[in-house]
Amino acid sequence: MHISGLQWGVTIAVILALLAYDFFFHVRKPHEPTIKEAAIWSAVYIAIALAFGVLIFFWDGPQFGAEYFGGYITEKALSVDNLFVFLIIMASFKVPREDQQKVLLFGIVFALIARTAFILLGAALINQFAWIFYLFGIILLLTAGNLLKDEITDSDEEDEANNFVIRLAKKFLHTTDYYDGDKLFTMENGKKVMTPMLLVMVAIGGTDILFALDSIPAIFGLTQEAYIVFTATAFSLMGLRQLYFLIDGLLDRLIYLSWGLAAILAFIGVKLILHALHENTLPFINNGEHVHVVEVTIGFSLAVIIGVLTITVLASLLSPKGKAMATIHKVRTLSEKYLDLPEDASTSERQELKSKLDAAVEKSKKIKPKFRDELIDSETEYQDLVRRAHGEHEAYMAQS
Repeated sequence: MHISGLQWGVTIAVILALLAYDFFFHVRKPHEPTIKEAAIWSAVYIAIALAFGVLIFFWDGPQFGAEYFGGYITEKALSVDNLFVFLIIMASFKVPREDQQKVLLFGIVFALIARTAFILLGAALINQFAWIFYLFGIILLLTAGNLLKDEITDSDEEDEANNFVIRLAKKFLHTTDYYDGDKLFTMENGKKVMTPMLLVMVAIGGTDILFALDSIPAIFGLTQEAYIVFTATAFSLMGLRQLYFLIDGLLDRLIYLSWGLAAILAFIGVKLILHALHENTLPFINNGEHVHVVEVTIGFSLAVIIGVLTITVLASLLSPKGKAMATIHKVRTLSEKYLDLPEDASTSERQELKSKLDAAVEKSKKIKPKFRDELIDSETEYQDLVRRAHGEHEAYMAQS
């Protein structure tokens, strides 16, 4: 696949223009996007990515088109998994909702820079050393094993918000105890000091580097064309900010996503090792000769990736636990919505919202005991939120 310097330049310029547009027209002024805004722009970015894939399909052939779509879908799925960690980090640092957009955009830009560096490094290694496919395959198999281990042992996700990157940042970066909008620095007692926002940026940037160690070997398992690896990775990151606000409540319901990703990474890991055996030059394996093994086609890979993700999402949303989490999220959302009502909100508006909240709370009481113990009874923040919403309504009615 020959890509001219002009095509590279135009592609990079388009990606940078999209990021600049995102910053100046959406992120520069702190605000929380509405569901409608997030849905529209998520659809726009997905449409752009799909349109680019169609162009690759017609310009460069079905093989490269399938490689792009396989890489894009895999990287998008991994990016959604990354959103879980972003969510945990921002909840851990109590980042104001209206300032989360800038944190996410920074995370996307830093992820793009980190992954581009890994792409260049990976492409150079592949061109020089065929055995690197063995290493990539082993990395993916170990990653898949760690994902399964965390699920089987029911590892607490909060640990991810306290990884070594964040611990180092907290140790060496002394910040204020409060935010000053989205500023990284503020004035305190006449001195310029760092705010927690800087700590959040460091945490997001550090985890981006860790994510790149998993995602780049995964996409190199589907294609070795640097241009396709770069564009599939870049377009999978585009629109991630909007997707975060669009599926915020859905993220918790994807309870089997880690299982699905583990299956996909393990599959690609095996594919890489088979390819490494086919291209083998290591003297201690088959005397340095190529090993005749089955090579997995890109068409089959694409079918496996789409199939696993479809089963994973459906199983998550239709499972009893997934439905229980949906009910809990609705109670939480309605409680927050009531507490955010302006002081001049009408009685009818308050009554309507309170009725919806009461109905959602009643539905939550029907959740199976084992899920209640795990998702509600041990969640003091959730219980306090519902209690405050009820208390505020009672106080309003008493004054009326």
